[in-house]
Amino acid sequence: MAGRWRSGGWRALVCLPLVWALPLGALTGCGAVASSDDGVGRDGRAVQQLLDRRSAAVRERDAAAFLATVDHGSRRYRDEQRRVFRQLADVPLRSWNYRLVRTGGFQPSLGTGRRLAAQVELRYRLDGYDTAPVVSAQHLTLAQHSGRWYVASDDGVVDGKHSGEQLWDQGPVEVVRGAHSLVLGVGQRRGLLREVADAADRAVPSLSRVWPGAWAGRVVVQVPADLDRMAALLGASPDGYRGIAAVTTGEVGGNDDDPSPADRVIVNPDAYRVLGDFGRQVVITHETAHVATRTATTASTPLWLSEGFADWVGYRTPGRTPDQVAPELADSVASGRTPRTLPRDDDFRFGSDPDRLSQAYEQGWLACRLIADRWGRRKLVEFYREVGQAPRRSGAVESALRRVLDVDLAEFTDRWRAYVVKELA
Repeated sequence: MAGRWRSGGWRALVCLPLVWALPLGALTGCGAVASSDDGVGRDGRAVQQLLDRRSAAVRERDAAAFLATVDHGSRRYRDEQRRVFRQLADVPLRSWNYRLVRTGGFQPSLGTGRRLAAQVELRYRLDGYDTAPVVSAQHLTLAQHSGRWYVASDDGVVDGKHSGEQLWDQGPVEVVRGAHSLVLGVGQRRGLLREVADAADRAVPSLSRVWPGAWAGRVVVQVPADLDRMAALLGASPDGYRGIAAVTTGEVGGNDDDPSPADRVIVNPDAYRVLGDFGRQVVITHETAHVATRTATTASTPLWLSEGFADWVGYRTPGRTPDQVAPELADSVASGRTPRTLPRDDDFRFGSDPDRLSQAYEQGWLACRLIADRWGRRKLVEFYREVGQAPRRSGAVESALRRVLDVDLAEFTDRWRAYVVKELA
């Protein structure tokens, strides 16, 4: 993009467990099917059988069997379900299962039969890419006719929450495969999807060179039609993501024995398109870094470290000077306003002051760059892992600084402040 482009304008989101819960990557509550004196428990078993038939129909690509699970009286919903089933046709599924989590009680019926609100958990995996499933909450309205349950709508509400949206709900999904990537797009030209796949294919080897240890070594990217559709996938308002070119969803802190749900990089095409080739590559590499480091990232990891590390990987490719990468912070330093402390998590909040957000990322980047320059990139990785292994957030950074870098927080902060001035003055 011509002119100065904002490094804070396309930042990534790592979903911390129980902190930022997004429908695509968040775990729903797990519990047995509800039971009560009115027979909901017995109905629950019948509903699960319905969901099993629905799951098998998707896995077997059997449209007739899938539509047989839909209420015949809900004509508009039936047409919608037929369309969604077709839109899912090219998505490479390895598994697809629904599980009834609980029922929300009976609803008034306008005709014969009964209606029931249900919270359902969809778990699916993409073939060749997901080692653990994506878990998504759905809230259904079920209708019973002649003793048999059918899905009447998916706009049911349980505890005030509506069903989450998936990419295939938005239109026919086009699939582009890369050497290390799978890109799923709706409403996009195939050339853009191929460009994203190529960027991801360059990003994965970059991460493998600097992040030792096991990780998937592949990335799944979703490219919806526009900002509004991106926000719908995240269950959020579009206003919070204007100018943000990509986010990463997934639950941090998983391991090989208890893997977290699969990661998804979701691109905001409105912001992504205005970036030049360099900026686009940084975006995808940054998000890929979150995928690679997810199992080492926990509630103990501050955002300046997780976001700063992702930026450090993204900007390792030559092409920009420090003042070009960190223009807002450079302006602040030039005005005599050097940051006094490392940025707090609140400084990374989307929808906050854009200059403050940009500077938070720039400060985190320079903190990680300092560690790599002064102590070496292996020490940076070791420090990252050490912080994530701490049992709690309090004291995690301080302990890792002493154990890995042999400095205390005050000394590191002083070195970082001097480094900021040296690199940006």
